Amino acid sequence: MTIQRTIELPDDLAQRLDHYLREHPDETLFSLVMDTLEMRLHPRDLSELLVLSGVVKKSPVTCSQYNRDTHN
Repeated sequence: MTIQRTIELPDDLAQRLDHYLREHPDETLFSLVMDTLEMRLHPRDLSELLVLSGVVKKSPVTCSQYNRDTHN
C-alpha cells in the first residue's frame, strides 16, 4: 500500500531542490525523499565504528540498544 502526501516548501528550499535534481540527473525526487527518510527514520548501527575507534571492545548491536540496556 502506498500513501500520497502533499507538502509545501518555502521558495528558497524548492529552488535548492530543483537545482540539486538538475545537478544529479540520476536521482529523482522520489529517490531523494526515500533515501532521506530512511536515514532519519531508521536507527543507525554504529557498533562496528565504535569497535574500530577503540571506544569499546565489544559493541552492542545498536546504540539504541546500548542506551536501553544501560539506562534501565
